[in-house]
Amino acid sequence: MTVAKHCAYKIRHIEHCWIPMADGIRLSARIWMPEGAETEPVPAIFEFIPYRKRDGVRLRDETMHPYFAGHGYACIRVDIRGSGDSEGVLTDEYLQQELDDGVTVIEWLDKQPWCDGNIGMYGISWGGFNGLQIAAMQLPQLKAIVSVCSTDDRYADDVHYMGGCLLGDNLSWASTMFAYNSLPPDPQIVGSKWRDMWFERLKGSGLWLNTWLNHQHRDEYWQHGSICEDFSKVQIPVMAVSGWADGYSNAVFRLLTNLPGPRQGLIGPWSHKYPHIGVPGPAIGFLQECLRWWDKWLKGIETGIMDEPMLRAWMLDSMPPSTSYHQRYGRWVSEPSWPTPNIGTLVFKLDRYRLVDEFADVAEEELCLQSPLSNGLFAGKWCSYSTTPDLPHDQREEEGGALVFTSQPLDTALEIMGAAVIELELSASKPVAMIAVRLSDVHPDNKSSRVTYGLLNLTHRDSHTNPTPLQPDKRYRVKVQLNGTAQTFPKGHRIRIAISSSYFPLAWPSPESTRIKIYTGCSRVILPSRNPRHQETISFLAPEASTSGAKQQLIEGHHNWRVIRELDKDLSTLEVINDNGTYHLEDIDLIVNREANEWYTYQSDDFQSAQGKTLWRWGFKRGDWAVQTVTRTLLHCDEFYFYLDAELDAYEGDKRVYSQNWNLRINRNLV
Repeated sequence: MTVAKHCAYKIRHIEHCWIPMADGIRLSARIWMPEGAETEPVPAIFEFIPYRKRDGVRLRDETMHPYFAGHGYACIRVDIRGSGDSEGVLTDEYLQQELDDGVTVIEWLDKQPWCDGNIGMYGISWGGFNGLQIAAMQLPQLKAIVSVCSTDDRYADDVHYMGGCLLGDNLSWASTMFAYNSLPPDPQIVGSKWRDMWFERLKGSGLWLNTWLNHQHRDEYWQHGSICEDFSKVQIPVMAVSGWADGYSNAVFRLLTNLPGPRQGLIGPWSHKYPHIGVPGPAIGFLQECLRWWDKWLKGIETGIMDEPMLRAWMLDSMPPSTSYHQRYGRWVSEPSWPTPNIGTLVFKLDRYRLVDEFADVAEEELCLQSPLSNGLFAGKWCSYSTTPDLPHDQREEEGGALVFTSQPLDTALEIMGAAVIELELSASKPVAMIAVRLSDVHPDNKSSRVTYGLLNLTHRDSHTNPTPLQPDKRYRVKVQLNGTAQTFPKGHRIRIAISSSYFPLAWPSPESTRIKIYTGCSRVILPSRNPRHQETISFLAPEASTSGAKQQLIEGHHNWRVIRELDKDLSTLEVINDNGTYHLEDIDLIVNREANEWYTYQSDDFQSAQGKTLWRWGFKRGDWAVQTVTRTLLHCDEFYFYLDAELDAYEGDKRVYSQNWNLRINRNLV
C-alpha cells in the first residue's frame, strides 16, 4: 500500500472534542477536516464504534480519515457511549440508546459551521451494522453509507447463531467485549475523573454473554437492529462490502436483492478487514472507490460510480487447502443486477457416497451418520481475521467423521457464484440434533479444500422463532443454505459434500451424540452455476492511504492455533493464541500490551464435556500511570444447562482495585 502524497486540501486535526447527548452524557470525538472548512463548509463522514479511537484502532483510523479529509471531507470518529474516552456505560451492542446517540451526533454535525449538511456513515463490522440501523431511522441529513462486513439479520447471520446453532464465536466475541468494556479512558483526555469513569464501567457493563445465551431463538431482542425486518426503511444509497473469508458475505447478496434505493455490492477474497488492507489479497484501492461514492452522493459530482455493475466480486481460483493465504488467485467478475439471470442451477443427487446427475436413476438407501466430537477441530473460525491461521485446514481428516458424497472428475471447468443449497431427507435418534454441511473442491492429489459450508439446528427446520423438537426416527425434509461464494472448480477436480452431526468448536455440539440417517435418491444439492462472461474488464486502482503515527514494538506478539491431543486422557484441545505483545504509541507516549487466549476442549466422545475458556489481558502505561485488566470466561454444559463462570480483575500498578465473579446457569432451549 502506498502513502497518498497528492491531496487537494491541507488538514486540520482535532485530537479530542466533546459532543453532548440529550441526557447530558458526552461522547468523545476525533476530527479531521480541510483547513478553511469553517468558511467553506464540506460534507461530513461519520464512524461510530467502541474500539477506542485513542489507543485501540488509532493507527488504522489514521490511514483512512485524514485521507478523506485531504479530499474535501470532515471526518468524525466517535467512541460509542461507555467506550474509549466517551462518558457513560456500554451494556450491549446496538441498543436503541446507541442508535439515538448516533442520531444526535449527526444532528450535531449538521449544526457545525464546517459541515454543509450532507453526511455519510462509514464503518466496518460494528460501524457497518449501526450505519445500516441508523439509515433505517431516515434522518434527512444522512445521505449515503458505506457498510463493510456487516449484516441485515442479527440472529441468522451474525457472530452469535448460525442456522439456529450456537457459534463458538459467540463466546469469543463476548470475551472480546468483556475485555474492552473493562478498560478506562485516557487521563490525558478526560482528566482526573478517569478513575470514576473506569469504576462506573467495571461495575455497570455486565456480562454480555449471559444476555446472548438467554436469547437462543429469533425473538424481539434479535429483531431489533435487523433491517431485514423492513428493508424499505433504508431509502438512501448503500455500498455493501465484504470478503469470502469474512463472516458477512451473505448480507451483500440480501442487501442487493432487497434494498429499494441505489446500491452497490463488492466482495473480495478478504477476511474481516477493510479492502485497502485486505488479507488474503489482492487488496484494492478501496479508499479511492469510497471517494467516488462520497463525491457522487455527498457532493453531487458525477464520478461514474453508478455506471459500475451492481455486484463486483472476486472469483476464486482453486488453490490447495491452507489455514492462511497471503494471496488468493482469481479474477474480478461482475453482474449488472442481483439476482441475475446469468446464474442458473446445477443439481446433483446424493447416491451411495456419490454425487450423481440429477436425472440419474438413484435407489433410495439409508446411510447412517454419528460424528465424533473431533469433527470440527480443523474447521477454522466462523469469521477470519487473518491475525492467526484461522482458515479451514485440509478437509480429509474432517471428512473421516462425516458422510461424504463425491462427484466424478469434472469434464469441464465449473464456476459457481451465490449460495448453494442442500435438500436432505433425514431422521435423527434424539429430539435435539444438528448438521454441518461442507462443499469442498477435491484436487487430483485428493487434497480437499473447503469452499463453503452451512449449519442447521434441526429443531429450527421450520422456524428460528418457534423451533420444535424432533420426533426420534421420524423422517423430515430439511433445507440448508450454505454461505455464498464465488469459486472455480477446474476440469479434472471433483465436487464433494460432507455432512456431519457435530462441528465443534465452530458450533456448540448438541446435548447428546445423535445418530442421523440420510436417505439418498430424494436428497440433492443445488449449485448456483454461473455462465462466465468473456472480456470482463473489472479493475481497481492500487491501494493507497494516509500515513499513520509511529508504533514501536517493545515485545513481539505471537499468533497461532494449536490442536493438542492428550491420548492418555483422551482429551482434545484447540488453543487459539492472539497476543499482540507490547508496543509504544509514540505520539501519545502510551505503552500498550494486549493478549488474548482461547481454549476449546472435550473429553473422549462425551458431548456434555465440551467447554470453551478465554483469557484476556490489557495494560496501559504512561509515566507513573499504569493500569491492567484481566478477564476470564468459562462456558461449559450438561444436557439441560449452560454454565457460565467469569472473572474480572482490575489493577492500578500491582494493586488489585476491583474484582467481580459470575457463576450463572442458563437453560438449554433446543440448542
